[in-house]
Amino acid sequence: MEIKAIRMFDGGFMTQAFAFGGEEGKEAFDEQIIYRSSLQNFLIDTGSEVILVDTGFKSGTPAPAKKLGAPLYMGEPVADYMDAFAALGYKPEQVTKILVTHKHPDHSGALQYFPNAKIYISAEDADALKLEGDRIVRAQYGKPYKNFPNAQQVAEGIWLIEAKGHTKGNSIVVCEPGDGLCYMMHGDVTYCDAALKANKLSIVFEDLAAARETLDRVREFVGENPTVYLSTHCPEGYENLELKRVMKL
Repeated sequence: MEIKAIRMFDGGFMTQAFAFGGEEGKEAFDEQIIYRSSLQNFLIDTGSEVILVDTGFKSGTPAPAKKLGAPLYMGEPVADYMDAFAALGYKPEQVTKILVTHKHPDHSGALQYFPNAKIYISAEDADALKLEGDRIVRAQYGKPYKNFPNAQQVAEGIWLIEAKGHTKGNSIVVCEPGDGLCYMMHGDVTYCDAALKANKLSIVFEDLAAARETLDRVREFVGENPTVYLSTHCPEGYENLELKRVMKL
């Protein structure tokens, strides 16, 4: 089993107020302290299946502009999602499953390009996106995984896990490929690794209490299991993957 990063943007930044200010408010943090930002999603090649974790923006989506005072700038374009996917050596028809962490367009915009893929997504976010049809699989949570009470095993060594807060139907994905490590693809539970270490929520959430519970469970998981933390919005996401760097809190 192999996990690969699908890289779309790099060289960006986010302010500490954006990444840390969810509970205490932006005013409690320094707007001039910034962290690196990027955008990448992930692909899992099991040997018998090609599984995507999120799908980036729809092709042709304009790159977000760099603005003075912006709380988040994803960075300069590296590649369109579909071009970055193809550069890894795959074709859309090979993808069997897409695991969607949440409904936002930088995670769900390219679902339409994978004709043979079943799309696993929470019922709440499927409804929000108005997703219908035989390809849509509303997550059937109900079995525990480690310290998470609600999870669904979608393939050998791969779990889709209920992790509400960032959106009302937010999920995370954990992959155990057999090398003794857990690879956590968490969507936007945090926007940068520094926020995970500092135990801070971003200002982007739909349910603050649920987001706090999710972050607590993620930190507990990381503390109890050797975890490679694969972020979407900071370069540590692909760097941790390349180095198999285990998160230390």
